[in-house]
Amino acid sequence: MLNYLFRRLGGAIPTLFIIIAGTFFMMRLAPGGPFARERVVPPEVEANLMKAYHLDEPLWMQFLRYLNGLLHGDFGPSFKYKDFSVAELIFGGFPVSLQLGGIAILVALVLGLTLGIWAALRQNSWVDYATMSVSMVGIAVPNFVVAPIMTLVIGMQLQLLPVGGWGKPSNYVLPVIALCLPQIAAIARLTRASMIEVLSSNFVRTARAKGLPAHLTITRHAIRAALLPVVSYMGPAIANIITGSVVVEQIFSIPGIGRYFVQGSLNRDYTLVMGVTVFYGVLIIVCNLIADLLYGVLDPKVRYD
Repeated sequence: MLNYLFRRLGGAIPTLFIIIAGTFFMMRLAPGGPFARERVVPPEVEANLMKAYHLDEPLWMQFLRYLNGLLHGDFGPSFKYKDFSVAELIFGGFPVSLQLGGIAILVALVLGLTLGIWAALRQNSWVDYATMSVSMVGIAVPNFVVAPIMTLVIGMQLQLLPVGGWGKPSNYVLPVIALCLPQIAAIARLTRASMIEVLSSNFVRTARAKGLPAHLTITRHAIRAALLPVVSYMGPAIANIITGSVVVEQIFSIPGIGRYFVQGSLNRDYTLVMGVTVFYGVLIIVCNLIADLLYGVLDPKVRYD
């Protein structure tokens, strides 16, 4: 397994380099700049600002300078948040984003698996049809549509829950629902299809023929095998929740790194956008790697030789 781990980590380096290079040059080629929205200043002052942040250098030199900083763990200074470095902003906001995303992932797993297994055990019944119909709606409607609707209806018209802020239990409800609804639907559909296939497999029929009770057949044998496609999906699902939190944090005024990413994009804060992108890229690669390694735990037939 160690050889497989090192090979995957080695393969992640070119992927991360492409992410860094693509984001760097797209940000630099976009119209405007980090000081374009500032009040008009004399040309010599603007020239000093550009020189202070090395923005007067050729693009290739700026890129090499940025790569050198990354190798030393330096994401650079923020152009807009003058008193903070990008690393301070990221690691200050990440605990909030991690808490929000972790709760959303946990809720999506519990409800998605429960609904999927329930629908599979009652295949072609009204429960099955209702669950899959609702799941299809959940997949079709993105979280950046769900979040404003919940804000308008539940928060402003009914005034049942706050629509902004962070720290109180009531602040968690709406953003967690907005993040996890599409993933609940996707996990439920995936679990149902996998569970139906497993329930008709030979080893489940053998367990039933030996007289093993139905609940033990399902919990000891069927669920474990049915989880394999779900584990495979969890890498992209975590990525969707993480990237989805960028919009959700902005809508609900949550002080996570997703909000910094949106503000940095609007303000052309090059280093802040680059830092968040690199951080997200590393996080997604690690999540996909963990999902692949879990295959060996759930399926003894999987080997990493």
